[in-house]
Amino acid sequence: MPQSGHKENVMKYKLAYTSLILFVYILGKCIPLYGIDMSVYSYEAVGVEEVLMQTISGDAYRSSIFALGIFPFMISGILVQVVFAVRNLFSKTRISPKTMNRASVTVTLVIAVMQAFTQIPELEFAVSLEKLFYTKIIVMMEMITGVMLIMWLSRRNGKYGVGGRMILGLVNIVERITATVMNHSVQSLAVPLLISIAVMMITLIMENAEMRIPVQRVSIHNVYADKNYMAIKLNPVGVMPVMFTTAVFMLPRLLVSFLGYLFPQNMDIAWWQANMTLTKAPGIAVYIACEYLLTIGLSMLMVSPKDISEQFLKSGDSIVNLHAGRDTRRYLRRVMWCISSVSAGVMGVCILVPLLLQLRGSIDSTLTMLPSSIMMMTSFWCTIYRELAAVRKYDSCRPLF
Repeated sequence: MPQSGHKENVMKYKLAYTSLILFVYILGKCIPLYGIDMSVYSYEAVGVEEVLMQTISGDAYRSSIFALGIFPFMISGILVQVVFAVRNLFSKTRISPKTMNRASVTVTLVIAVMQAFTQIPELEFAVSLEKLFYTKIIVMMEMITGVMLIMWLSRRNGKYGVGGRMILGLVNIVERITATVMNHSVQSLAVPLLISIAVMMITLIMENAEMRIPVQRVSIHNVYADKNYMAIKLNPVGVMPVMFTTAVFMLPRLLVSFLGYLFPQNMDIAWWQANMTLTKAPGIAVYIACEYLLTIGLSMLMVSPKDISEQFLKSGDSIVNLHAGRDTRRYLRRVMWCISSVSAGVMGVCILVPLLLQLRGSIDSTLTMLPSSIMMMTSFWCTIYRELAAVRKYDSCRPLF
């Protein structure tokens, strides 16, 4: 049977699928939880940590069926990857994708239950006291179901759409940036926008710059043998550390709060309780330290020198002027340490400058995280652009027959 010479447009289908995913997600954010009193929810100024959490998670008012946002599955994803990456350092057996998927779903469900349980007391209900208990149970089930649906949507988009699994995060960031800009005057936005433009330019450079390490390939014996290299991005793990620093920063805050509950008369603990916030210098120092350590740690785990050196040993390839094995592993560790330190330092400065200006009172606290949001949005758009460019090149190829 003769085949048609018409070739399907892959980009068209991917964009259509992503549009459908985004439509479902935005629609879900407009469906209120059962029994919620929507009249009490409106835009209001919140703290720096709350703004950042809303930017990453999603629902600003936490009153829709997607009230928990992408935070549970985002945190579970990084926890599972880190745990299995650490496990691989001490074991040669690899974990199957199916096992990782089950672990991610389980951790997501646990985090969603805990987050829903702590968030329900903060909601305002428009039901009688007799129905309040059952209403809270229904709302809790809606929240957990919403998280699982968000996880399913993100995975489907990663498989069939454009932008991978974090496309919903990009929607949240754009929504929060728009809300922030619309609720402030031009005068108050001047300094944060100038910083955001500088951060955007720095992010573009970091996302597109790379270090090229010359590599000898045993399977290439032509004129291109001297043009092989291994590329390592100047920003190895992107803005992932910026997204997860807030969650990591919450851990010492919870520890200090727990100690304050156990020792209410201790003045030192009381001091840390009062200063462990992004509006105080000690809290800012801890936050930047979390970002720095997280960037270096994730870079060393995601771009593992051990795995790369083992791949070289198996394939017979090697870095130019280096012996395969221990020498290659030491060299790559040194390179990754330098690159990740530079990446952590640059992103840390981009985050620190608006925090210090907020500390001095030069900018409003709700605008402090605007440059960080611009940084994350720029990184996401760079990734989407590269994906679209690859799909466009694939569509431009013509069949041979």
